Amino acid sequence: MDTHESTFPLIISVDDHTVEPATVWRDRLPAKYRGAGPRIVRAPVKEMTFLGGRFRPVMGAPGDDGPVGDWWVYEDLRRPLTRLDTAVGYDRDEIRLEVITYEQMRPGSYDVPARLADMDVNHVQSALCFPTFPRFCGQTFTEAKDHELGLLCVRAYNDWMVEEWCGPEAHGRLVPLTLIPLWDAELAAEEVRRNAARGVRAVAFSEIPPYLGLPSVHTDDWDPFLAACDETGTVVAMHIGSSSRMPSTSADAPPAVGSTITFANCCFSMVDWLMSGKFEQFPNLKVMYAEGQIGWIPYILERADVVWEENRGWGGVADKVHRPPSELFAEHVYGCFFDDAFGLRNLDAIGLGNVLYETDYPHSDSTWPKSREVGEAQMGHLEPEVVERIVRRNAIELLGLTDDGLWDGPR
Repeated sequence: MDTHESTFPLIISVDDHTVEPATVWRDRLPAKYRGAGPRIVRAPVKEMTFLGGRFRPVMGAPGDDGPVGDWWVYEDLRRPLTRLDTAVGYDRDEIRLEVITYEQMRPGSYDVPARLADMDVNHVQSALCFPTFPRFCGQTFTEAKDHELGLLCVRAYNDWMVEEWCGPEAHGRLVPLTLIPLWDAELAAEEVRRNAARGVRAVAFSEIPPYLGLPSVHTDDWDPFLAACDETGTVVAMHIGSSSRMPSTSADAPPAVGSTITFANCCFSMVDWLMSGKFEQFPNLKVMYAEGQIGWIPYILERADVVWEENRGWGGVADKVHRPPSELFAEHVYGCFFDDAFGLRNLDAIGLGNVLYETDYPHSDSTWPKSREVGEAQMGHLEPEVVERIVRRNAIELLGLTDDGLWDGPR
């Protein structure tokens, strides 16, 4: 572990990512499904664009011209591994939207010992990791035609996450985040309880389910799932992009536009939850917004309180939201950031207990290998006990980690 002379606390990152090894589903699906489950094919790219918040890759045929990369193949889906999936270690100006192979990515993206070594370099003790191929809340399996196979794929991923990625080799430093079958709230509840029984305390969910063709949180459709989370202390973790629609302004807007406003869906989602009544219906429910940053939160809370106070009679919430939204936020919502000096200057308006730190390894936005230095620069005005809460203590309490910051599940 890094022994840098700084007193900056060892980081618990609540938003990193794993790039699933090629064997995850091949090794864990029943034999009859292995040929139909997700599998890696090496092939050239025919076309690939990322405009207006939409990623559109087209796989070429073997022998075609074009850069060669590793592609996940699953039903009609052809999804390549890209440099944006695993950009750490590259100069920012060298990072392009391009296909790559496993051999061309940093091993810490998919290999546990290499990941722990990269965490050591970055002053990180523990990390919660979101998926890559399933997408940030398992949309890949929700969109599939065969939901029987999709359910098996969700369970296979969760078994790999708990037993291998967060298994004995990780020494408690990798914290499990599991998926649910989004198309069935009862099955989702079963999967939450199955994983909670083996120590899992976080599950991925969509920031705006209707964007996926699913019910909103204003309905009672999700109640079985939310009840299971409420009962088991499982945190609902929503990552930017988990609605499969990144914020943008037009079909021809360059990615820089969307990259600047990535927090927008988190903003919309948080208002949904605050005005849904679910936090009063499920008093133990907690939600977190990965990679959403925090600087936007104070105004939204102020505005939500004004709307609740002045307009709840005609605003459709008087019968289900009985307290100011800012109070509900304080008890139920967590914002996550890796680079937000403005938010840190306004902690009093957000709430010290509602802020979590992250490094976003191995994505292009990641602060690796300088997450400590970034934190020191942005938190230098804060008292040590405040920094400790942001960087470690809030995550320990939210995710049920040991006092030493480790996951104490099966290993």
